Parts: sequence; C-alpha cells; structure tokens
Amino acid sequence: MNQFEVLLWDIDGTLLDFAAAEKAAVKSLFAEFGLGECTDEMLERYSAINQQYWKRLERGELTKPQILKGRFEDFFRGEGLDSSLGASFNEAYQPRLGDTIVFCDNSKELVASLRGKVRQYAVSNGTIIAQTKKLRRSGFDRLMDGVFLSEEIGFEKPAIEFFDCVFQAIGPVNKDRILIVGDSLSSDITGGNRAGIKTCWYNPAGLKNDTTAKVDYEIRSLQEIPELLV
Repeated sequence: MNQFEVLLWDIDGTLLDFAAAEKAAVKSLFAEFGLGECTDEMLERYSAINQQYWKRLERGELTKPQILKGRFEDFFRGEGLDSSLGASFNEAYQPRLGDTIVFCDNSKELVASLRGKVRQYAVSNGTIIAQTKKLRRSGFDRLMDGVFLSEEIGFEKPAIEFFDCVFQAIGPVNKDRILIVGDSLSSDITGGNRAGIKTCWYNPAGLKNDTTAKVDYEIRSLQEIPELLV
C-alpha cells in the first residue's frame, strides 16, 4: 500500500516551467504592443514585481484583479512606459502564457506513470484562462483526476478555505495520506500546513527555507516523488 493516497500538484514552477512561459509571453507582447525590446534585465525586474504582488495576494492584501493589472502598471511605470496599458497587456498576457509549455523534470511522464497508483489533482492560484490552456496543451487535463483553481473556488492558496473545498470535492480521505507538492513555501507549503496535510517542497535551486513553513519532504527533482510513495 502506498504511503499516500492523494497527490495535490501545484502547476506553475512545479509541473511546468513558469519562468520560460513568462519570458516568452512578455517578450512577444512587448513586440505586439510596440513597446520595443524587453531585455532580460527588464524581465528580471518584472518578475520581482510580479512575485511581490502574488505574495500580497496570498496574504489577502490585494484581490486577484488588482494584482494582475497592478503588477504591469508598476513595471511599465518603472521602465518609463505608459502604465495605462497594464489592463490591456494583462488581458493579452493570460492566454499567451499557455503558448509555451516546458515540463519540469519530465513531469508529464511522471504524472502518467502514477495514474492508477494514487489520485492526482492540480491545485493552482493561476487564472482560469491561463491554467485551462496550459493544462489542455500540456495534456495534464487528461492525466489528472481533477483540477482546482482558486478563481473557481473563490479562495487562494494558502487559505484553509481553498483546501476545505478540495477535500469536500475529492471525498473522505485520511489527511495523513494526502501530500501537496509545490515550489512555493508561502502558498503550497504554508497552505498544506494550515490544511493539516503532509508537504513536499520542490526546491531544485536548493534555496534556504527562512520562513516558518514546515516542510515534511524536500526534493531537488520531481523524479524523487515515487520514493516518497512507497
């Protein structure tokens, strides 16, 4: 018998390489909006702004519409560009994110190999537009037993209400037999802590955990997951 019965998979930065999708989307839209070249240095500045906005969402300081528009407004303002383009740029950006699919650590083959052995669900704070396209083009929509998106649920990870909705939907399961796998300490791991389930921090860069989040398992590669199941 497997140690775990249910795996909750984060999508961006865990199953799929979000940085690759972000880079391709922003650079292509800069050209379409006539904003000139988006250099790698500019993209790094945007990514830092974006991460801070998402953390504010996780803390309940901003709504999702506010972060989606506000991050681009701040970025454009800092680069001397027209900040009023933030809303329209984000509208084009959401579906564009699904155009670039890069799997982390052969994640598709891994998820496929675990079908029938454990139940697998995607859990994400990403937008419905972006995540639905990513899941369809990656094939994860056909491999997962279910998908839970915060926009549909009405709560964002790490809110306990998000996980309550997941547990209610998947049916009775001993929480000791549920494992969440994700790259975010503030979203996935903290959320797992609040929900009372085991956590697995996907940390390929070997970053230090300088937060209060309790990590039950830490992995550098997703291919270590099967070892945790036996």
